[in-house]
Amino acid sequence: MFKRIDHIEIIPSDFDKSLAFYTDVLGFVVKQRIPVNHAPMEEIAYLKLGDTVLELMRVPTAACATTEPWSVGYRMMALQVENMAEALEHLEVQGVPVTWGPIDLGDSIRAEIRDIDGLSIELRQWK
Repeated sequence: MFKRIDHIEIIPSDFDKSLAFYTDVLGFVVKQRIPVNHAPMEEIAYLKLGDTVLELMRVPTAACATTEPWSVGYRMMALQVENMAEALEHLEVQGVPVTWGPIDLGDSIRAEIRDIDGLSIELRQWK
């Protein structure tokens, strides 16, 4: 019946800066950009990384949510990396600090970063 997660939606505070972060820093590729004439939404960008799709939504009137990291709701997305050390070195050059880790969990290595709005992104290297 249910097959997989089709995509994840993010409403960023600055659409263009977030688009640059996810494409230039994390390597997502713009699959499609669509103008939307349905207020308050103005544009949608579908970004692809492997078989994962991220949907950025341009909503100029969006309010910033303030939640505790351990509150009910979606917590973060996770990106699989081939080599944690290389990924962290790349992020350091890009000015993206590691906010947690990396730690060795036995079968994997885990770290966390944040996007330009402070949304947590887990990095995971499976051994």
